[in-house]
Amino acid sequence: MKVLYFAWVRERIGKSSEEIAVPPGVRTVSDLIDHLISLDETYAHAFENRTVIRAALDQVHVKPDATLDDAEEIAFFPPMTGG
Repeated sequence: MKVLYFAWVRERIGKSSEEIAVPPGVRTVSDLIDHLISLDETYAHAFENRTVIRAALDQVHVKPDATLDDAEEIAFFPPMTGG
C-alpha cells in the first residue's frame, strides 16, 4: 500500500511517501496507525495526537474505523483550513 504524509505529519516522519506491506490483522485506518507507531519513534511522534490526524483512502476522506479493504493508497494529514 502506498502511504502519503502531508504537512507536519511529513515533517515529523521525514518522508512524503512510502510503500508498505500491510501486516495481517491490520484492517482499519486506526489499526494501520497503531502499526506505524510500533515501527519507531518518528511515527510515534507524528501520530502522538491521533485525534487530529485526518486520513483519506484512495483520495476519499475516511474516519479512523474505516476498513482498508482493497485500497491502494492512504494519505495522512493534519486538519485543513481554508480562506
